[in-house]
Amino acid sequence: MLAVDASAPDGAAIAEAAAVITTGGVVAFPTETFYGLAVAALDAAAVRRLFALKGRPESRPILVLVDDPARIERFALLTDAARALIARHWPGALTLVLPARPIVPVELTAGTGTIGVRQPGHAVARALAAACGAPITAPSANLTGETPPTTADDVRRVFDGRIDVILDAGATPGGLPSTILDVTVDPPRVLRHGALRI
Repeated sequence: MLAVDASAPDGAAIAEAAAVITTGGVVAFPTETFYGLAVAALDAAAVRRLFALKGRPESRPILVLVDDPARIERFALLTDAARALIARHWPGALTLVLPARPIVPVELTAGTGTIGVRQPGHAVARALAAACGAPITAPSANLTGETPPTTADDVRRVFDGRIDVILDAGATPGGLPSTILDVTVDPPRVLRHGALRI
């Protein structure tokens, strides 16, 4: 477990965690609500490992985080509607569902051809994505169907010895997950009501 300041993440701890992710490992990290699990989103083998760890059905896609919206064009298509929503609501609790480019593993999209993307408001999550230089996954750090964790100790109780690094930035507030908005259709459609009201 690596301690990290929630408001000013330590470069060394973030760099160590990013190195784990970029070599196929799994890192637990804090977000604005719960602790999440990060793997390199464009690494199909790492995504499969993540599904197995969580016991997550392969029919459920996994959203990804980016530190900067400029990174999105590499793996997804941005519409004018998406750009306007990004300018208004990011960083924050809004996940946008976008058309995925062929580079995105089918494991991540669950065969939908789309991918959910968010720029997190939490400094640690954003710093981790920045250090990886690519999108990272962000499902909650729990077994599927169980309560999402709000502390690093909660994560350790479930995944001790099964994941590579836990970034401990103290307790997260819990609450509602991100709002998910499908912008592949016009008008955009809310897929999950969450912390952000659209």
